[in-house]
Amino acid sequence: MDRIFKLMTIGCLLLAAGAYGQSMHFSQYYNAPMLLSPANTALMSDDDFRIGLNYRNQWSAVPVPYNTFSAFGDFRVLRKTNEDNKSKWLGVGLAMFSDKAGDGNLSLLQLQASLAYHLQLSQYTMLSVGLSGAYVQRSVNFDNLTFDAQWDGMTFNTHFANGEQPGVVKTNYYTVGGGVNLAIFPNENLYIKLGGGVANINKPTETFYKGGKNTLDMRPEATLDVLVKTGPVLIINPSVFYATQNAASELVVGSLFRTKLGENENHMPTQLILGIFDRIGDAAIGVAGIQLGSIQFMANYDFTMSSLAPYNNGYGALEFSLIYQGRYPNNQGIKKMYTCPRFF
Repeated sequence: MDRIFKLMTIGCLLLAAGAYGQSMHFSQYYNAPMLLSPANTALMSDDDFRIGLNYRNQWSAVPVPYNTFSAFGDFRVLRKTNEDNKSKWLGVGLAMFSDKAGDGNLSLLQLQASLAYHLQLSQYTMLSVGLSGAYVQRSVNFDNLTFDAQWDGMTFNTHFANGEQPGVVKTNYYTVGGGVNLAIFPNENLYIKLGGGVANINKPTETFYKGGKNTLDMRPEATLDVLVKTGPVLIINPSVFYATQNAASELVVGSLFRTKLGENENHMPTQLILGIFDRIGDAAIGVAGIQLGSIQFMANYDFTMSSLAPYNNGYGALEFSLIYQGRYPNNQGIKKMYTCPRFF
């Protein structure tokens, strides 16, 4: 078949499968820490471990929507506190990401390991650096797609050969990422984190064709996360996320608001979480959730605001996250590692 048409077809498939063509994304980027940057691995002020799930269903009004799922766990190890009461520790994490889209079942499976080192520079600052490595497998079923070779002058005839490889075709590669965070926490009421990361540092090749040279370019990302405790019952959490790859970019701005409703028998607070975000030029994002002690559940809906809105009736994406954080049994009652706003 025509080579140009072939490349256009795969390009459209990739666009359907990830954030702006080559990568997954979640509107709750703040609840997918290791996808955001490996420097976030086990970056927790109070807890020793974190286990989470993310699920996203996007463009359900389009004939074939796509679904993204992730599961992750990160753990704090080798924790030390020196004579100046400054902390340092190592974070290790594992994550799995899965994505499926389109008539051709274009699928992605990514298995990732992350490592981060967190060093408290002073009583008010902390530096985190991280690295990640991942194995990625993509697959597509060409038998479920139609191509120009199957056009009979009136319609696409699936009985004609499509000129492609038969059945499910797979490709795999390895990718490396890195990141760094600088956190500032002058008191119990304010926490500021500026982070940056780069995915695909090694620029892997992703192609379904022998000899193909589709190189995944590096994807720089940056985040600004601020927590402000305004009183005993309200924490405001504005944040900004930016990512770019090739000629595409994504900018999300907004804020979460956490309100204390009460506390359990272990004096752990129950929080109501509300939020509003804007993916500039694309969607308005409404967020709601609740935290019951160590368990947090959040949901959001993306309302399409772009030129796609007339074609999907404004339906964007529905997303959920579930996170459990805790301490190792022998660390109960240990003072938190660094200052960060929280309910008491």
